[in-house]
Amino acid sequence: MSIGDYLFYSFVGICVVFCVLLLLMAVIKIMMYEPRAKGEPIPEGAAPAPAEAPAPPVPLAPGSAGDVKLYDTDPRDAALIMAIVADELKKPLNELRFISIREVRK
Repeated sequence: MSIGDYLFYSFVGICVVFCVLLLLMAVIKIMMYEPRAKGEPIPEGAAPAPAEAPAPPVPLAPGSAGDVKLYDTDPRDAALIMAIVADELKKPLNELRFISIREVRK
């Protein structure tokens, strides 16, 4: 094959890739305008409709001790630690009292 053939096949390959990318972009744009229950299109950058009224605060579970102070710890990691401790002790989480959780670095 000559250099011209290689260039032609490279050009065709690049065109195919860009056509597929344009097709994917069009599909994503169409999916953004999925009609709501009322049949209205969702405008770009629109926030979801606000709830009618905020939910009342959830009362603490019986035996709950309240807040936990976190020091250099992500809330997700603290929740995982509390769940693991409750599981190891075979006790419900609301019967345990966590005062603070601190990450220990060596």
